[in-house]
Amino acid sequence: MGEFAALIHNENIKIYSRVRTWIMLILLAAMSALFPVLFYYTSGNDSSIGLWESFQITVSIAFFLNTIFTVVVASDSVAGEFSWGTIKLLLIRPWSRSKILLSKYISLVIFSLLSTVVLVAFGFASSSIFSTSAGEGMNAVTNWSPAKYTFMGILCQYIALFLTAALAFMVSSVFRASGLAIGLSLFIMFATDILVQIFSPDRYEWAKYLIFTHMDLQVYLVSDSGPGGVSLWFSIGVLAAYYVLFLSVAWLVFRKRDVST
Repeated sequence: MGEFAALIHNENIKIYSRVRTWIMLILLAAMSALFPVLFYYTSGNDSSIGLWESFQITVSIAFFLNTIFTVVVASDSVAGEFSWGTIKLLLIRPWSRSKILLSKYISLVIFSLLSTVVLVAFGFASSSIFSTSAGEGMNAVTNWSPAKYTFMGILCQYIALFLTAALAFMVSSVFRASGLAIGLSLFIMFATDILVQIFSPDRYEWAKYLIFTHMDLQVYLVSDSGPGGVSLWFSIGVLAAYYVLFLSVAWLVFRKRDVST
């Protein structure tokens, strides 16, 4: 267990020893702190924006940046080893390929959690300082408290990030191309709404089993049914199946891959 912890520590060093990583975290913190300031100074004298409304909008916008940064780290996790030729040095160590891949994935998850904490901490602190009222904000159509509604929304957005990162990690492992992993993951992220409109589960029964149909779990905060009338547990089941598929493919390919050339 101690050796595996050392392996995870080694992967974390690879991530946080890069200037790129700290630039991404600093940008995320700065953007999360900046939006509430902009809302405060542009709200006008006749309008007000509450703490939770300011925080909700800030998180919704900053999470796009958070997802992009996490995808960049995920895409480079395995593909970067092949690009730099360090994969052979890694595989001659006394660790199995499964442990190496798992340590990389755990390090990725740690980064995604850290970046989310940075986003939430700076966004909430800035919203607390630069909110013009304590209004309930955007959850007026629900029976949720402002705080519970906001943090459940954060959880839903993190689940979407989590799945997108898993997809990028799989593509990085299978194709050894960080650019392809980034491009495909960002396409899924930005084109989800368009794809749901094209392949609507209300028109096509099979569309209920597509991943992008269930990426936005926030619909269940205001409704008991999702796209095509499915339930929350159905959506969670579909997302879980894709998550297992992504990691299984990454694991199988990485274990069998020939790195002699």
